[in-house]
Amino acid sequence: QVHLVESGGGLVQAGGSLRLSCKASVRPFNNYAMAWFRQAPGKEREFVAALNWNGGITYYADSVKGRFTVSRQNSENTVYLQMNSLKAEDTAVYYCAAGRRPSLLGSRIADEYDYWGQGTQVTVSS
Repeated sequence: QVHLVESGGGLVQAGGSLRLSCKASVRPFNNYAMAWFRQAPGKEREFVAALNWNGGITYYADSVKGRFTVSRQNSENTVYLQMNSLKAEDTAVYYCAAGRRPSLLGSRIADEYDYWGQGTQVTVSS
């Protein structure tokens, strides 16, 4: 059974930083692209960031570009999302996802990801 477990969420003031982690039990981990999505109350889930199997190709939503950094450590089966200069509009539940089909190039498309975590809440106070 595959598990993706997010951690690192919390309450932070605007302008602050958080680092999210997602540990995945998919094997082998380096056969999977990884991504972060988020969903704010009353809104649809949206793409945040993604990277391919070795982290050599990354994608970001325009709204987070320059503030967020996605990375992975394959030896630890973990993907990270470093979030800086946080804004109130970043408040959401953040989900990590793993997908085998987009492993080579990564993907922004949620339907291409096979496994999802339970999410971690990020709240940014203004």
